Amino acid sequence: MTLLEPHNLPFAVAIGFMLFLVIAQVIGLGELFEGDADVDLDFDADGAVSGGLLEGGLSLLGIGRVPLMIWLMMFLVVFAAIGVSGQQLAISLLGTPFYAPLAALLAGGAALPVNGVLSRPLERMLPKDETSAVGLESLVRRDAEIQIGTARTGSPARSKVIDMHGHPHFVMVEPHDPAAELHEGETVLLVRREGETFYGVQYENPLLGLE
Repeated sequence: MTLLEPHNLPFAVAIGFMLFLVIAQVIGLGELFEGDADVDLDFDADGAVSGGLLEGGLSLLGIGRVPLMIWLMMFLVVFAAIGVSGQQLAISLLGTPFYAPLAALLAGGAALPVNGVLSRPLERMLPKDETSAVGLESLVRRDAEIQIGTARTGSPARSKVIDMHGHPHFVMVEPHDPAAELHEGETVLLVRREGETFYGVQYENPLLGLE
């Protein structure tokens, strides 16, 4: 039995999506999918759902124990492994696999608690950093590498900045000097920010001494 057989289609899709996420992380697109991944668990005292109860439930599933992207990739692998194994067991016992949507539903229900259990030892292995979240303003006065394209006034280029904790951020950068161009592969100093756009200065630019 192979992963590409029709009754295993949901699990093949899960593995394909997991590989896509891995590639996105490798080439630096992970932040586009992560966004603001933190879950707000604060509820009013008179709300119908208790924030503590919800937080406890999510913790049992492993959500919040490890970064959301890692949790999702783990879930996809566990989901596919349980699903394919379940289909093989069904063929052995019943002579035929489960209908694919039913198999996906059963595998998803089983994968959630299993993924929660697997997240606990992984949580202990991952480095802890209680102050790793930084604001965009803290990236000003840091170096940025122009990664894609040429930055011109009105036409920012995608750039990579490393924050104080060593974490990469991908931001859009324009030249601080309207007449300048910032080329791919060049390292510049971010001197100011307006909204989501940062402005950089080349190190040999005389304007740098005026900032």
